[in-house]
Amino acid sequence: MTKANLKSEFFSDFAFFLVAAAILFVAPGAFGQESVDPARWSESSSREAGTRQTLKIGDAEYGFVWIPAGEFDMGSPESEENRDSDEVLHHVKLTKGFWALETEVTQALYQEVMGANPSCFKGDDLPVESVSWDDASKFCKELTTRLPTELKASLPTEAQWEYACRAGTKTAYWYGDVADVSKMNYDGGKMKPVKSYDPNPWGLYDMHGNVWEWCFDYYGDYPSETASDPKGPSSASLRALRGGGWSLKGWNFRSADRHGYSSDYRSHFLGFRFLLSCD
Repeated sequence: MTKANLKSEFFSDFAFFLVAAAILFVAPGAFGQESVDPARWSESSSREAGTRQTLKIGDAEYGFVWIPAGEFDMGSPESEENRDSDEVLHHVKLTKGFWALETEVTQALYQEVMGANPSCFKGDDLPVESVSWDDASKFCKELTTRLPTELKASLPTEAQWEYACRAGTKTAYWYGDVADVSKMNYDGGKMKPVKSYDPNPWGLYDMHGNVWEWCFDYYGDYPSETASDPKGPSSASLRALRGGGWSLKGWNFRSADRHGYSSDYRSHFLGFRFLLSCD
């Protein structure tokens, strides 16, 4: 082999090494990951409620809003119209903030993460539905494996959900005390694309209406005293749901309204949204 050939082969091998290294370096992007600054996502007492930022999952950007640590009265007063006995009013302290997906999980996002779309009513920008609590939990686990290592996806607790829904309000709905078809999707029409209605004061869409949203908790009785970071009963036969579905009447959409189904139950009015936390 001549010196010229040897030199050419050396640079060819070196170029191959550089390309291979580059592929290894950028490979996470092929799975929808991106490098993130942990400080942008970590706990912050100075970050304002509703601060928005995006994260790329697959080929699309998804918006998340900051829900700060705080306190609120969970449940409903006895004077609230259409309240149920399971809405015992009690004080709750949430000691850590979190990022909430600004919309319900769309069919496009579910398809990207899980490789399937179980929904009855198809549309990329419609909420995914016909998903069980088990399905939603599997989604969060799968998504976490695809996120930057600093981030973890999870279902909200009932306390986190109601706190985020109320966004500092104390009325039956975040916008007032009377059900309003111009504010939320309900009463037997049809499912609508996410962001079809105005967001609440903290930037969250469809906290009332469109699809019921699974929560982390088992469904059970509330405590009567102040609770700190509650996660519901340690066990029960049902999992909690919040927010109301498109086919129901307006009183099922109140911020305090809650229901439960078995973790394997699926229906065309059941969906979810998830939270992100930075470890």
